[in-house]
Amino acid sequence: MSIVRSLQAPPFPRPCVAEMGGKNACLVSAAADLERAAVGITRSAFGMGGQKCSATSRLYVHRDVAEELLERLRSQVDAIRIGDPTRREHWLGPVTTRSAYDNYARYGERLRSAGARIISGAEQLRSGSLAQGFFVRPTIAEAPLDHPLWNEEMFLPILMVHRVASNEEAMALANRSPLGLTAGFYGSAAEIPWFNEHIEAGVTYANRPQGATTGAWPGYQAFGGWKGSGSTGKAIGSFYYLPQYMREQSQTVVE
Repeated sequence: MSIVRSLQAPPFPRPCVAEMGGKNACLVSAAADLERAAVGITRSAFGMGGQKCSATSRLYVHRDVAEELLERLRSQVDAIRIGDPTRREHWLGPVTTRSAYDNYARYGERLRSAGARIISGAEQLRSGSLAQGFFVRPTIAEAPLDHPLWNEEMFLPILMVHRVASNEEAMALANRSPLGLTAGFYGSAAEIPWFNEHIEAGVTYANRPQGATTGAWPGYQAFGGWKGSGSTGKAIGSFYYLPQYMREQSQTVVE
């Protein structure tokens, strides 16, 4: 916001296309393919240690399938091999900085102290060779809706979960965030148009096992956020991108 404001200051306003964060939600309906959902959510929430703007941070799952999905997610997380990321057998390396490592511990304590149910993780890894780096276990936490971390971009492998009674409730909760970068959905084919019509996000994915909220292809898919996730509502790589940096001139010539 500081950059955007400075570019609108005198002597004249200058264009600024900025991506300004994400708190990306995934919705899972009662009709979802849960194995596909579990794989996609795991990849987007914990791939790269959750340290990417499009990582899945919030999960709203229909209560009829919540227990089964959470069990599948727990199995996915338990199978993740953590260690030196230069070795092929390790799917997950360390978080990037000491501050991220410390923040991870602080967020875990905030979740526990507010009554969240820790399904997996919330643990710094300090044994053996893992003591030589900022290694943490991916976290899944079922948290009360009034917890402030629902609104904070953590940029870590932490997924917050809430059970809903309907797709409409899930949508209302997803759109409650002031950010709207990416969003994902798992459900029936008939539900997908409803999801795309109502979700307030710049990039959406439906029934994608490769990633619930991540995976746009630069050069092929426009990427940008709505609401507080973008400065213009337009996207990098879209038809509108370059014209935002151009000036129009209306010319009238009488001969």
